[in-house]
Amino acid sequence: MRLPFLTTLLLITAISQSSISAQTKKPLPAKPKATTTKSAEVGQNAVVIDETISVLRKNPSLFSDSVHRMQRGRKVQILGVTEADGVKFYKVTAPPKNFGWVQSDAVFGRFRPNDEERLARLVQAADGFEQLEIATEFFALYPNSRFRPATLLLFGDLLEEAAAKLSKDATSRLSRKEMAASGAPLHSYYLNFNMLDRYRKLDKTATTPEVIEAQKRLDSLKQKMEKTAAK
Repeated sequence: MRLPFLTTLLLITAISQSSISAQTKKPLPAKPKATTTKSAEVGQNAVVIDETISVLRKNPSLFSDSVHRMQRGRKVQILGVTEADGVKFYKVTAPPKNFGWVQSDAVFGRFRPNDEERLARLVQAADGFEQLEIATEFFALYPNSRFRPATLLLFGDLLEEAAAKLSKDATSRLSRKEMAASGAPLHSYYLNFNMLDRYRKLDKTATTPEVIEAQKRLDSLKQKMEKTAAK
């Protein structure tokens, strides 16, 4: 009678240990779900605006070797998106043959809803001739922006402030001896001065008070340049 009793006891013990082992065994981690979702930013076009952080890098890292620093106004296409070193990076192609990774904050585009206001703030915060350049890019990128009238008015103020400096620069850079030797009218050299080109990008089709006022100041700048040429 003892043998069956011992056999039964051993079976009960084995079953109990098996049950305890099953309860304490850790579940296998679930495999990550594969995703085919592509960022909405991929394939979008953007424009380089903030040159202070516009370094094109070989890899998405602030410590990666640089390819070169992209200039303001450079158009790029976004090929990929990732994050590293606390910032977002875009993998971009920059025609004609450059590609790499750039900090996403350096570029602006219509595909990001906050970029319009962000660029308007950057125009306000910048200074010097850079402020005029950024404003010009703003007009090109957001022709129907609600911030456009106020920015145009600021642009007019900046034109007026820049008139004296432009006149001085033109006088120092243009050689009167060479101009006289060429036989071309003197005032034409001043009105073709290369730094005036970016001022001529102002949209003249709108009729808001701000645009009209900005156009008046642009005309005033032209008159001042003509007076400088006549001296």
